[in-house]
Amino acid sequence: PEVKATGLAKYNFKLGLDLSGGTHLIYKADVSDLGQGNIKDSMDSLRDVIERRVNVFGVSEPVIQVQNAGFTGSGEERLIVDLPGVTDVGEAIKMIGQTPVLDFRTENPTFDRTKEGAENATYDEMFVKTELTGKYLDKATLEFNQTTGEPVVSLVFDEDGAKLFEKITGENINKTVAIFLDGAPISIPVVNEAISGGKAQISGNFTPTEAKLLVGRLNSGALPVPISLISTQTIGPSLGDEATTAGINAAIIGLLAIAIFLIFWYRLPGLLAVIALSLYIVVVLSLFKVIPVTLTAAGIAGFIISIGIAVDANVLIFERMKEELRGGDGVSDSIHHGFKRAWLSVRDSNISSII
Repeated sequence: PEVKATGLAKYNFKLGLDLSGGTHLIYKADVSDLGQGNIKDSMDSLRDVIERRVNVFGVSEPVIQVQNAGFTGSGEERLIVDLPGVTDVGEAIKMIGQTPVLDFRTENPTFDRTKEGAENATYDEMFVKTELTGKYLDKATLEFNQTTGEPVVSLVFDEDGAKLFEKITGENINKTVAIFLDGAPISIPVVNEAISGGKAQISGNFTPTEAKLLVGRLNSGALPVPISLISTQTIGPSLGDEATTAGINAAIIGLLAIAIFLIFWYRLPGLLAVIALSLYIVVVLSLFKVIPVTLTAAGIAGFIISIGIAVDANVLIFERMKEELRGGDGVSDSIHHGFKRAWLSVRDSNISSII
């Protein structure tokens, strides 16, 4: 169903998943075959690839982030995908999960093809993974073999990928270099010479439709590492509306209570403080909209707390001014000394909030 704009969404604020409704997905990335130094780069590349895949859906403001990339080294790095306003969760999961994993493998020098039972060996026993994966792919195109007329998929690598491909082919002349897609070999050509220029071809008895689909999937982003879905959470639009309404109501009630207290207790200084706080709120909300900042329920609560801290600063200053007045100082001296002597407490409270 279509998500109707309510609350803050009416004013074109960027809302988080808990306010707008949508889907929260958590993927586990298998980085067990990567060295510790390559984990962060591979996870960053994975995030970029998934973001391109999600953009195909036309999702507004998706949030895709890496969790603990390059730090845990546990082989279970995670990718978090938030899709605000997504209605067809199954299709989103399917499209992300079907992103192909492309990698190149060379013959395993320790594998003996003549030994008994060699025909039952696994691909992991027969081939060794190289550094050349889908993350180095620049683009894929559909072409046709000029001799047989069969469709083939042409690959063009980026600069780093071209160097890797030339190095791998140069070290494996008269040997096979297998092209794997989603863990299965789709082409195992014999290398006759080192191949420069960063171009390769996949010929796997494709139909034109299959080849075209593969090209589209590769261009959308070949995953540098395999991923698996471990968690999904759907937040309905009604829950998002309720959270938005509750946050707005809490903010209004809190602001009114603060304004009444300041004006009742401090009279004119309180009124000036209310005006200053109102300007503060307008400026901050304007920044939220211009930058833009993603508003969440927790973020709204934090904004309200920041207003409370500002009120606390005003109360400290006003109380100090009253003490100076009771001590016999004039209005001008009371204001000066009130600000000066309350500054340490105001500074400490703000530093504590930052920490």
